[in-house]
Amino acid sequence: MQSNIGTIDRILRVIVGVVLIALVFVGPKTAWGWIGVIPLATAFIGFCPAYRLLGICTTGKKSKQA
Repeated sequence: MQSNIGTIDRILRVIVGVVLIALVFVGPKTAWGWIGVIPLATAFIGFCPAYRLLGICTTGKKSKQA
């Protein structure tokens, strides 16, 4: 599992994840805010399965795909 998420992408994912989770407690208080766990998890892991499927890499490195 090779990293395919760059620094700026990670920062944006953390921000989006925290905002979505905050909506569970502050905003409309619906369970949909828990979807923010996904961008948080991918930011901390550094790997996005959807990026792999689409052939996207934001790390700035050329990835070697088999």
